Amino acid sequence: MIQRTLVLIKPDAVVNYHIGNIIDRYEREKFDIVAMRMLEMDDCIASKHYAEHVGKPYYQRLVDFMATDRIVALVVEGENVIERVREIHGKTDPAQAKPGTIRADFALSKTVNSVHASDSPESAEREVHVFFSETEIYQPNHNIDFSVFNDD
Repeated sequence: MIQRTLVLIKPDAVVNYHIGNIIDRYEREKFDIVAMRMLEMDDCIASKHYAEHVGKPYYQRLVDFMATDRIVALVVEGENVIERVREIHGKTDPAQAKPGTIRADFALSKTVNSVHASDSPESAEREVHVFFSETEIYQPNHNIDFSVFNDD
């Protein structure tokens, strides 16, 4: 089933020049990036995105971390993308993440863990619309014949 998910490339991955490497992992799986933007996560966005975590002991630490620098928000689309992207990311705790996953390769801790991805279709629907309007999400077109533009 074709799905969409929200991915956030977190400040630690942005500052350490891992944006391209992370996006490459999705593209290797033939997932489409249908929306993307770089932004600073302010308190308003954080409170919407992390609404279910408000009041938990780690909430403020998480919000403070996400505000340390820029993030990259992506909408990724593809077959079973929610589950597959979470597999590419690895477990939240990088010490428990499988070798070769994003978190095993780049994350420093359970909080400073390089990436976020929606955990369910319901979360994906809600989270995508925290960062993007429907008009900012593109429909991939895989039927373009680029050969008509050759110079030969």
